[in-house]
Amino acid sequence: MPLVDDATTVERAPARPLTAKRFRPFEALAENIIFAASTVSILGVFLIFVFVAREALPLLTSRQIQEEVTLSTLFTTRMWQPVGVEPKYSVIPLVIGTLKVTIVAILFATPLAIGGAIYTAEFAPRKVRELVKPVIEILAGFPSVVLGFIALMVLATFLQKITGVQSRLNAFVGGIAVGLAITPVIFTVVEDALTAIPKAFREASLALGATKAQTALSVVVPAAAPGIAAAIILGIGRGIGETMIVLMATGNAAIISWNPFDSTRTMAATIGQEMAEVVFGDAHYTVLFFIGVMLFAITFALNLTSHAFVRRITRKLGSLK
Repeated sequence: MPLVDDATTVERAPARPLTAKRFRPFEALAENIIFAASTVSILGVFLIFVFVAREALPLLTSRQIQEEVTLSTLFTTRMWQPVGVEPKYSVIPLVIGTLKVTIVAILFATPLAIGGAIYTAEFAPRKVRELVKPVIEILAGFPSVVLGFIALMVLATFLQKITGVQSRLNAFVGGIAVGLAITPVIFTVVEDALTAIPKAFREASLALGATKAQTALSVVVPAAAPGIAAAIILGIGRGIGETMIVLMATGNAAIISWNPFDSTRTMAATIGQEMAEVVFGDAHYTVLFFIGVMLFAITFALNLTSHAFVRRITRKLGSLK
């Protein structure tokens, strides 16, 4: 039996339970800062919406305002002419203009952004990927006024020479310029969604004999479908809310026409152009704030649609696994 010297015996401290949490003041501080920032952001958006809705409320409550314009006439008349002896207010040409510009922008930006994201995430060499992605993300912060100026001075003339249309500034020119603005947004979200797919998906597909292109298009892209859908809807919201580009490149003609080569005007451009010139509290002022409420509602509906659509796709893909 071995002898143990009592003098050399070392008493061990009791083991700390695995469930015990160490107090980390910096983590607690970071959590509090993040919580405060989130709360302030949510509260700020809510207060902005309350302010805009309050300024638009006289359209429903003020008899003086209703003598010039009512909620029903906004959607039944067909002319936007707020200045004159008999002002006419109609959101129909503004809604049509917004839809035309947004549709052209999405049709232009979606294949360009998704194709670029697939190439960058699946096929590009590492050095190219490290160069392309930061450049695209920098383009996302490019000033809208610069894109609007390029569309006004260069793109409009170029497209008029190609198409031969009469209106140099039209919804098509504005849509292409807005598409250039939202392409980096869609590209960034789609590329992040593609790179988030586990590497095992690609390895399993390649092991079964699929080519790299088949793996990217038949395995990776369907698995990243929720992120791609969210990116497209995010781009739509960005296009609807764009102001400066459409203000400079669409011609600002509030007419009812579905022809993309006719001049048009959007809801956001109308607010940006006319808000500084209206009389505080009059009918024109109230209608502009009502258009702002419509933009809020459309954006909120898009976000809800995106959330529901992404959840539906995620559940469908989960049931197939």
